[in-house]
Amino acid sequence: MTTDSLWSARADIAQHSLTHFYGTAEPQFLNNSYPDAPGGNETFNYWWLAHVIEARLDAYERTGDQGWLDAAVAAYRNIIDRNGSLFNDYFDDMLWYAIAIVRLADATGDSGYLADAVAIWEHVRAFGWNDTLGQSLAWRKQQLYYKNTPANGPFAIVSCRLAERTGDARYLPVALAAFDWIERTLVDPSNGFVEDGINREENGRIDTQWRFTYNQGLYIGAAVELYHRTGDSSYLDRAARTAVTAIDELSTDGVFRAEGDGGDEGLFKGIFYRYAELLLRELPDDSDQAARIRGLIETSTDALVATSLDGDLLLAGNDWSVAPSGPIAYSTELSAILALEVRARVETRVPAARS
Repeated sequence: MTTDSLWSARADIAQHSLTHFYGTAEPQFLNNSYPDAPGGNETFNYWWLAHVIEARLDAYERTGDQGWLDAAVAAYRNIIDRNGSLFNDYFDDMLWYAIAIVRLADATGDSGYLADAVAIWEHVRAFGWNDTLGQSLAWRKQQLYYKNTPANGPFAIVSCRLAERTGDARYLPVALAAFDWIERTLVDPSNGFVEDGINREENGRIDTQWRFTYNQGLYIGAAVELYHRTGDSSYLDRAARTAVTAIDELSTDGVFRAEGDGGDEGLFKGIFYRYAELLLRELPDDSDQAARIRGLIETSTDALVATSLDGDLLLAGNDWSVAPSGPIAYSTELSAILALEVRARVETRVPAARS
């Protein structure tokens, strides 16, 4: 078996393992944790499901298997069925759904999906964009004073993609403003490290205690998208600096350290891998930054397979350097899937649709 086919097979195992360990009847669709426990499904994790859509689309783009596209559509429908509409109170949640829906539109050619993504963008822009601490997006409707990277990062990303897909001039200025706000407010000018948020308690304080891979990945993704829309290579320079700093600050021996005990944090490093790989496509293969990013992808997914792969199944923990234990949230399994899909793409070196 060639190296690229080996990693494609491992990505397939991870995809099937999500269904094996977490799949259940509608309307739940996926149990929140494995093993399932009483009360474990009380929380509806809207934004995790948005990443299920993207994970299944990764598999579809890699294999061309219609079954993976059908699985992505099923996850899209499950959000609508359980939520009752496209919208909820969290602007970052909705934007992850919009990003996934844009990819569904690309994969299916169905303009109805693009209309949904536009509707989410308009809703978020109308209810969450304000001048508090500078033009930027709030985190949720109940805290319009609280601004963070988790809201403004995906807003910049989806705004760039809607600008590209629709040709509408209203999107790019918002993307530029959201990115500029992150950079001015939450990025350390000395090394590019991206902080989480500001003014959560209405005291103007930056939450420096939350040092997450998630925020680094969002900044990288937004920078890459703005490079595509503007042609300004300085966005790639800034993204590369942040990627290397994230590796230096948040990993040990080439593996990201655990971020919490699952829950939302379980998804964080998967998001870093997705957007770091998009950056990697744009960097010269022989650059030091590309070597660092590739090295992290290879070392960490090697560790993941060594600790989590058991025959034809893979169950990942929050720390890939040790075997998984205890109840594991499906957000954690999703990070493993996203990382293995990235490794498969890196091994083939065949450009996938921007994702």
